[in-house]
Amino acid sequence: MTVVTGTEAEIIKRRILDAAAEAFMSQGFGVTTIDDVAERVGATKGLVYYHFRSKFDILLAVYERGMSQVQQQVGPARHGAGTGRERLMAMSTEHVVNLMSDLKYHWVVHLGVREQTSTALKPRQRDALSALNDLRRDYEQMFLAVVNDGIADGSIREVNAPLATRTLLSSLNAVDAWYRPRPDQTPEATRALATEVVDLIVGGLLANTRREGAS
Repeated sequence: MTVVTGTEAEIIKRRILDAAAEAFMSQGFGVTTIDDVAERVGATKGLVYYHFRSKFDILLAVYERGMSQVQQQVGPARHGAGTGRERLMAMSTEHVVNLMSDLKYHWVVHLGVREQTSTALKPRQRDALSALNDLRRDYEQMFLAVVNDGIADGSIREVNAPLATRTLLSSLNAVDAWYRPRPDQTPEATRALATEVVDLIVGGLLANTRREGAS
């Protein structure tokens, strides 16, 4: 096996993560093997093991990349202009666009959340998973802060903010249960669908849910 370093190694690791995420989503984590991942990458099993110690370590790396990608896409909307309601709508839209664009990564993040109760994890794996779940909770806190901003400025009605935030994110994340991209789907179509989904989900939090122009 040829050892690679630097940028080339990062490209290979990304290909492994992409392949693993696809396999975990389509086949299930339990039945997916390192051989399956290697076959999707077009590499040897030894190359996969060179970069990752186990299948669960690959899961952790996919989880981390999924959280990093959604944080990068949603974060700027957190500090954008507008009311709490407007920023919450923008953040939610970016979240769903990211989910639709990187569906397999979102699916693995949710799998990682479920796997935290597994008794088969090694201590280092349990610690790594706990740290990733902390990242997910920090992400939730970002939405919670904007919900509270909206309540304070009157653009979001008085609600139990933590409960509303969890319900909102659960509803947004549930999109992965039914959404599958069409082969010819454009980024513009993806964003239009995400906007429609967010309008339906977030509408219940708005201070005034009447649509403009309604009689």
